[in-house]
Amino acid sequence: MSEILLVRWHVLDKTFYWGTTRKAIIAFGNLFNDIFIERRNSSGQVQQRFKVPLAYAPRQKMLARIEQQPNIDDQRVQVTLPRMSFEILSLGYDPRRKISPIQTNRAINTADSDLIKAQYAPTPYDLNINLYVYVKNQDDGLQIIEQILPYFNPDFNLSLKAIPELNILNDLPVILNSVDYQDEYEGDYAVRRAIIWTLSYTLKINYYGPVNRTGIIRRVNANLFNDAALTQQLHEYTATVSPENAQPNSDFDFSETFTDFE
Repeated sequence: MSEILLVRWHVLDKTFYWGTTRKAIIAFGNLFNDIFIERRNSSGQVQQRFKVPLAYAPRQKMLARIEQQPNIDDQRVQVTLPRMSFEILSLGYDPRRKISPIQTNRAINTADSDLIKAQYAPTPYDLNINLYVYVKNQDDGLQIIEQILPYFNPDFNLSLKAIPELNILNDLPVILNSVDYQDEYEGDYAVRRAIIWTLSYTLKINYYGPVNRTGIIRRVNANLFNDAALTQQLHEYTATVSPENAQPNSDFDFSETFTDFE
């Protein structure tokens, strides 16, 4: 039992961090970081054009700031609308995208010609995020929503540099699951009206393990036997690269040898 625990412990004893979730969150936020709305007069002329602020913040925290009454002793400024925020809701394993865990990504190790960099296949997860749009009138909200929805059918693909050390680029599908609408105004003139649009998204991300250094295979040998006790050898097969010091990115041939013992 102690040997089994020891093996499991050594699997998790490597420190690494690729910033996978952080990269996904930044990429998601950048999608909505350049949304503008316009205010027009009765003649249809643009009177105001301004960028909608975006922040990472929970919905309840933003609502509390919106509903907060100004206080001369409080240095915090009341939140102005329109505004957007987003937050992580959950993270769950996605078995539908699972591939063989023994598959590896490999890259040439420039520091040592006898080693290569290798990394096992990633583990797929779904990252669920909500985007909130807070406005005080319908037209502002409709302008923002109309600038978002056409790009999701229902997904939009981003590209992330997942593992710079191996030059791995990942497609990051951002899937729009639903759009909800809520009006927080209840008729009290002392309470600011806040119309809230909630857009629920799923990000298909991959989590990668550590990068290992492994030797380059330049020679393989296979022995074929006719019995379970491995006493009656029938054939031997040997393959080597030529030249023997060939590198993964160089031109090389294979030299094969077959030996029969019958």
